[in-house]
Amino acid sequence: MRFVALILYCCAAQSLANTITIYHDADYSVHAESARSMSMGFKTALAEVDNKIQGYEVKLVTRDHRGNSKRSLHHMRQFLDDPTALFVLGGLHSPPYIQNRDFINQEGVLLLVPWAAGGPITRYAGDTNWVFRLSIDDTKAGYRIAEYAIVDKSCKKPHLLLEETPWGKSNFKTLSSAVMQHLNLQPGVTWFRWNTKANSARILLREARQKGADCLLFVGNSIEGEEFARAMASLEADQRLPIISHWGITGGDFHVKVDPDLRRHLDLHFIQTCFSFMSPRQTALSRQVLQRSKTLFPGKIEHPGDITAPPGFIHAYDLGRIFIAALEQVELTGDVKADRAALRDALEQLRRPVEGLVKTYRQPFSPWSPTRDDAHEALGLEDFCMARFDEQNRIIVKSAD
Repeated sequence: MRFVALILYCCAAQSLANTITIYHDADYSVHAESARSMSMGFKTALAEVDNKIQGYEVKLVTRDHRGNSKRSLHHMRQFLDDPTALFVLGGLHSPPYIQNRDFINQEGVLLLVPWAAGGPITRYAGDTNWVFRLSIDDTKAGYRIAEYAIVDKSCKKPHLLLEETPWGKSNFKTLSSAVMQHLNLQPGVTWFRWNTKANSARILLREARQKGADCLLFVGNSIEGEEFARAMASLEADQRLPIISHWGITGGDFHVKVDPDLRRHLDLHFIQTCFSFMSPRQTALSRQVLQRSKTLFPGKIEHPGDITAPPGFIHAYDLGRIFIAALEQVELTGDVKADRAALRDALEQLRRPVEGLVKTYRQPFSPWSPTRDDAHEALGLEDFCMARFDEQNRIIVKSAD
């Protein structure tokens, strides 16, 4: 029996030694749609190399932070203690990575972000920056949102409706600057907290209207977004305002609860990155990715519209391809701290272009410094478009119509 136990122990140790673990720190509870979408996108990229790199099996493990920064920090500590853990794939919420940014960088937690958009996330002024993002960046997103409201929707007095979190605050500066740039006025602002309900939302909407607002620039997630959408639809037709939203409303089941019948009473648009599986203009790669995802997730993905919270899938897939290309430049040693550092350096010095869904990435990241604060941002303003839901609850990107 001891011999058998020893054999089993040795096999388990060998299996552990030949494994790379990637932690997915995300909200698998309240905004599970976004978390699952990111997981599927990343796994689709891994499937292209049969989930193996340099003889190591690559595994994605889920860690549900439930939107709580302390739980996310606990996952970071677990990551640091795991001898197989190479990096953390981030989630939808910005506050965990803004509030824990110093810990992440001081302790060397390699974090790749496919969704959370808060501006400060990638901007750490210390010696070494360990955070990389392929997603919308709030230091730029506000300019696209405000431009659409003012130029396309002809808003003359936009009003900011922002969640009172680090994410909402990171949008305040950019949105205010963007409105000032277009209209030479400081927009009014209303702050709301998580779990704001429809009655309170209705009061806030009426107050904004009384202050002269002719459209709302909204920054919030799907739960509060649903309450404000219902509140807006309940107002008299001549009291309703266009809502030009950040993409937080697409990270949950907003499209189900605010269904097409309800949306007919709303003028609602939101920001996305510019690639869409719904566009008739698909590349050979995007067709291959869709087909592979159907094989990997039977019963869950049959058609492009089955990919809910599509930015999560798209960005995580592209990040997965970039990760694989960067790791090809690294000779893994089994010393996880050294391997994390080597991968971090390779991400900043990618030697070959990587074709993705959003675009082809040519050195998407570079060494970061306070004077080059976009160095860890793979996407720019030119990659951001506006979108809407159609009658089948699919996200239709404006440039892909």
